[in-house]
Amino acid sequence: MIACLDLEGVLVPEIWINFAEKTGIEELRLTTRDIPDYDQLMKGRLKILDNHKLKLSDIQKVIRTISPLDGALEFLNWLKSEFQVVILSDTFYQFAGPLMEQLHYPNLFCHELIVDGNDRIVDYQLRIKDGKTKAVAAFKNLNFRVIAAGDSYNDTGMLKEADGGILFCPPDNVVREFPQFPVTRNYTELKAAFIASRKTLLERKKSIAGK
Repeated sequence: MIACLDLEGVLVPEIWINFAEKTGIEELRLTTRDIPDYDQLMKGRLKILDNHKLKLSDIQKVIRTISPLDGALEFLNWLKSEFQVVILSDTFYQFAGPLMEQLHYPNLFCHELIVDGNDRIVDYQLRIKDGKTKAVAAFKNLNFRVIAAGDSYNDTGMLKEADGGILFCPPDNVVREFPQFPVTRNYTELKAAFIASRKTLLERKKSIAGK
């Protein structure tokens, strides 16, 4: 089985919220918890950065001050002992380095920023549209069973595609709109949800094999 996790909000704090707090720009606090359309969200962020003359290095400086959420590394270490683990994130490789180091470099699939010669972020490049969902579908096509966990609108596609989907500390609006997914509020609950989902999948496999 493969466990797929979102990064921000599940293992580390939201990068853009931290940057908003450092800069005092409230509009940068918006995330996929607030705006389901990722392209709309990112274009708005890039416009704000441009208006305030903020560059990639300004964001990276803040990222170097961020630590994983309390208990995240311990949970991730446990998860890697029980599953093959892949982080599926809508962050960017230019952001993720310091955070991946603190998490002991798990597998990460994410996107790329397009940066000009003056360190200005001019655009972003998706690896593939709806990459989280398509990654889960690809794993299933390779005959893996997949359990996925995330917290935001942009995670719900992969949760639906996975054999088991789990919400972790989601906002109330996501809980209301996606009542089919179990909700966990801490790593103890998330661990239990992975164990329960795995048990269900194994029992389902035995049932099919017995027919």
